[in-house]
Amino acid sequence: MTRTLSNKQAERMSGAFKFIVLLFFGLLLMAPFIWMVSVGFDRTANISMPFPPRLIPEEPSGFNYGIVFENGRLIQSYINSAIVTVSSVLLGVTASLFAGYAFSKGRFKGKKLLFILVLCTLMIPMEPRLIPLYKLFNSVDLLNTFWPLILPTVINGMLIFLCKQFFDQLPDTLREAAQIDGAGEFKIFFRVYLPLAGPIAATMVILAFIWSWNDFMWPLVVLNNQELHTVPLYLASFSLENGTSLGGLTMALATVSILPIIILYLFLQRYIIQSIALSGVKGE
Repeated sequence: MTRTLSNKQAERMSGAFKFIVLLFFGLLLMAPFIWMVSVGFDRTANISMPFPPRLIPEEPSGFNYGIVFENGRLIQSYINSAIVTVSSVLLGVTASLFAGYAFSKGRFKGKKLLFILVLCTLMIPMEPRLIPLYKLFNSVDLLNTFWPLILPTVINGMLIFLCKQFFDQLPDTLREAAQIDGAGEFKIFFRVYLPLAGPIAATMVILAFIWSWNDFMWPLVVLNNQELHTVPLYLASFSLENGTSLGGLTMALATVSILPIIILYLFLQRYIIQSIALSGVKGE
């Protein structure tokens, strides 16, 4: 009896210790974000940044955020980012679902070799592709449009890999039973497998959304017209124009710029957890 109580006490102490450690590192990771939001509410930060940094402003004010939501250029950059991101997510996730299903359940020659080529694209960073992509879109006169930001995202090796791993976990007997009933490949995909792909689709949506919304280098190369600037480009230009001044307004802009990502993640987080539990990403 005494040994049982000691074991329970040890487990509680171990659980409490793990909780404290995780809480500490969680707060440590959240500190920069909390500081950014706090500075946005500090009107005096537009004159000089508070030093040493403080997490709670002395005189909280919504002045900076009021200016942010009245900023016409920010609203235009939001619209531009929304057009690019929504288009990229829809096309990229749709193409990845088709490709992942084909690589997982399809039977065709060269499937393994083609899948290896898709995985090889993960080892090529964006920087070596900038010049070839720029010359390609320049040759078809698509620079200073949204197409160079949308079209390259249609084929995404990481999303295809995640989707294939997910479909690999689903039994082939579902496909065989549908084939016995006379269903074709497209009907099998849309009626049998696609309804089960909600978790991995949600994961791909949030990943594609983050990549597209936060993209900075490629839009900087292909967009010279300020009216077409996305949110990251507008934030960069605003910081360059104002230097170290208007720190509170800059932080307010940065906070507002990441709100869509936070909101999307809050809505889709349970599906993301399901996809990690059901797919091969967990290392099975």
